[in-house]
Amino acid sequence: MINLVIMAKHLKPIGTDRHVIHGNFLKGIVAMPARRALAKENIDSLQQLSKYSEDEILQLHGFGKNTMERLKIYMQERQISFKK
Repeated sequence: MINLVIMAKHLKPIGTDRHVIHGNFLKGIVAMPARRALAKENIDSLQQLSKYSEDEILQLHGFGKNTMERLKIYMQERQISFKK
């Protein structure tokens, strides 16, 4: 029984292979699932984000209509837009 308890402390739950968010890119603008999806795609700047279309970004986990609207407003304020 003790061995099981010790082993359980070292096991990772399924689905914890997450992408680490470095820096504050879009912190406070979009939720963590969307930020992790961008990190997984190695998108960590607005310049890199502008190389993608809205449809491509909407396919990522964590991106829906509300998140996309917030992101578009944020990008417009900085004169950056998605690829057409």
